[in-house]
Amino acid sequence: MLTIAYLANRFPAAVEPYVAEEIEELRRRGVEVIQGSVQTPEPPLHALPSASRGSETLCLQPIRVLILLWALVLMARRWERIAGLVVRVLLKGKESPKRRLKALLHTWLGAYYAVLLQKRGVDHIHVHHGYFGSWIAMVAARLLGISFSLTLHGSDLLLHAAYLDSKLKHCKFCVTVSDYNRRFILEHFPGINPGKIVVSRMGVDAPSYQESRARETRAMHHTFSLLAVGRLHAVKDHAFLLQACARLHEHGLDFECAIGGEGPERQRLESLIRKKRLGERVTLLGHVSSYQMGSLYRRADVIVLTSRSEGLPLALMEAMARSKIVLAPIITGIPEIVIVGKTGFLYAPGSLEDFVEKLLFLHRLVLSEDRFAVSHLDWIRHAARVQVLQNFTRMKQLSNFGDRFLERIAPDSVQLASRNIGSPNQESCEPRMELSL
Repeated sequence: MLTIAYLANRFPAAVEPYVAEEIEELRRRGVEVIQGSVQTPEPPLHALPSASRGSETLCLQPIRVLILLWALVLMARRWERIAGLVVRVLLKGKESPKRRLKALLHTWLGAYYAVLLQKRGVDHIHVHHGYFGSWIAMVAARLLGISFSLTLHGSDLLLHAAYLDSKLKHCKFCVTVSDYNRRFILEHFPGINPGKIVVSRMGVDAPSYQESRARETRAMHHTFSLLAVGRLHAVKDHAFLLQACARLHEHGLDFECAIGGEGPERQRLESLIRKKRLGERVTLLGHVSSYQMGSLYRRADVIVLTSRSEGLPLALMEAMARSKIVLAPIITGIPEIVIVGKTGFLYAPGSLEDFVEKLLFLHRLVLSEDRFAVSHLDWIRHAARVQVLQNFTRMKQLSNFGDRFLERIAPDSVQLASRNIGSPNQESCEPRMELSL
């Protein structure tokens, strides 16, 4: 049986359900998967599919001193396998001293992870995201003499691509979520074999047609409703959205804006809401359950995205699957799903004027809709849903991921038939202390 170690920076994580879904897809195809987390997993366990909740999660934290010492011995005995990586960290590139020091520590953690995986018969390591976890996975794979691969989304490629040259050079293949990302990699890393870069998009579950009906009956004096969904992080740039709301308020527009999500930017956004006197217009909802999202989507006229960097955002797919009008920046892979005037609307990234102008335009279209007739926006709502149903459903994209992944790992030896894998009764972060050096 093929055995894959699948590592994420934090697993499970509520904001990354696709990691658990990919693990389950591989298991359905007869692969033994050792799910791993660099950082302590975040509760609740319902972030995992039911079949994975009892599976062992191999945690690197909390760090155990004995295994750290074994990791040093392993690095010393197999130094020739990672010497080139250490030379890259110390002597090449333009990284800062602080970044280089972190990379050395992550090299040690890579050896630590290798010790945890010994005696488990691992054939390949896959890591999700190109952050520090990918360096750890790469080092572990080289020390164990096996291959590794990684998945790149958005910021890990476009904003924080630390040592990505080495990761792409040594990986067996790289999965990325959009054609834009693939072109970016091949343009900025011209020495990489194009055959190593595989596009595998994310997908969402499409609600029933009744649940995603185009629009509800509007009152004569309708409040224009905006909805943004995403973690309150600087890269999502909700501050840009609040500036736009302040402009709408200056125009005397009757509107409301709800922002669903939690994160480190909350305090700053609350301060900005007070400063702009938007307390009666803008609401920070915090974490919103999937059950609550249905009513929020139904109420919203336009779903907005203001990120500075994205892969191929699930928030847009979920909104479009519910026949919602979306407005997003023309960046990265977004134009692969949002076709201007056909499946949604786009604005020039960073242009507050263009964003506000598009919102005012959509406001006029919404107000002019005849509740007894099919409108131009209704055709866009329908086309948005069709776009997702045809190209971005979760099951279709997971199937594509499984096919492309296994074609590159073991095309002849893996049975592709689905099956269920039995799980232990409870999750454990304790490694097996079987060491072979």
